[in-house]
Amino acid sequence: MNHLKTFILLGAMTALFMGIGYLIGGSGGMLIALVFAGGMNLFSYWNADKIVLKMYKAQPVDETHPDPVVRNYVLDTRQMAADAGMPIPNITIIPNDQPNAFATGRNPQNAAVAATSGLLKMLTREEIRGVMAHELAHVKNRDTLTMTVTATLAGAIAALANFALFFGDRDRPGGIIGTIALMLLAPMAAGLVQMAISRSREYEADRVGAEIAKDPHALASALQKIEAYAHRIHNPTAERNPASGQLFIINPLSGERADKLFSTHPNTGNRVRALMELATKMGMSGPARASADAPRSVPSRAASTGVPTTPRGPWG
Repeated sequence: MNHLKTFILLGAMTALFMGIGYLIGGSGGMLIALVFAGGMNLFSYWNADKIVLKMYKAQPVDETHPDPVVRNYVLDTRQMAADAGMPIPNITIIPNDQPNAFATGRNPQNAAVAATSGLLKMLTREEIRGVMAHELAHVKNRDTLTMTVTATLAGAIAALANFALFFGDRDRPGGIIGTIALMLLAPMAAGLVQMAISRSREYEADRVGAEIAKDPHALASALQKIEAYAHRIHNPTAERNPASGQLFIINPLSGERADKLFSTHPNTGNRVRALMELATKMGMSGPARASADAPRSVPSRAASTGVPTTPRGPWG
């Protein structure tokens, strides 16, 4: 169903692009905008992993790292990728206290996954496995390709809107007022569709990731902890580059209380409920590690991060 939603939304964005192109740019303006946006996004697509990883100062790590937690993170990620029949991605750590993670790269053969140092400090090994399985699911589903296509179309629509005053037909119904309205509304509509696609892909990555890790409860628990901590720990790089926020498993900028139009991430409670339903279908019984109605605030911590230490349990 999520794949179907993505294809429908991509079709809607394509139709929006074609319609607005003819209305405000004509066939010539539409072609120029498409080539311009496509060129920029093609460059970003081939260099996405390098651009984003450099932006967040991500450092590659391997199983020889002196910290046992980092070694477990690397070994678990490698093992899950192998079990899922995927190429081993480039595994990195971002020096940031906010617990979060993302995946990038143009395809499974050129992918990278990144976890913040805060994620490795505050989550149990099981929860870290759940988060990284989610990121591997993004790679397996080729979500970076999907989002590149949507970014290309959104960029083309925005370019057409900018060209409206130069290429638009002032004699068409609405005249200059109609042209200005399209300049404002077209990019907004494209952005809404782009955000809807992003939310749809997060739900699908949750499902596939839970299957890769074979533990929906761990991912559900991790999502709730990350959201609670992320609300009170600043991520300065994400704040300076808000467009990169949609890459993360939880919005690094601010939390959303519902699946709103302007949200790039689904509501965490909705994601947890879906994971609990998946656990039931997988025949996993017993007390869940997370509840859809669990509180989203945590006590203060004496350390500099301002959040409590999470016990690691039997995983070490």
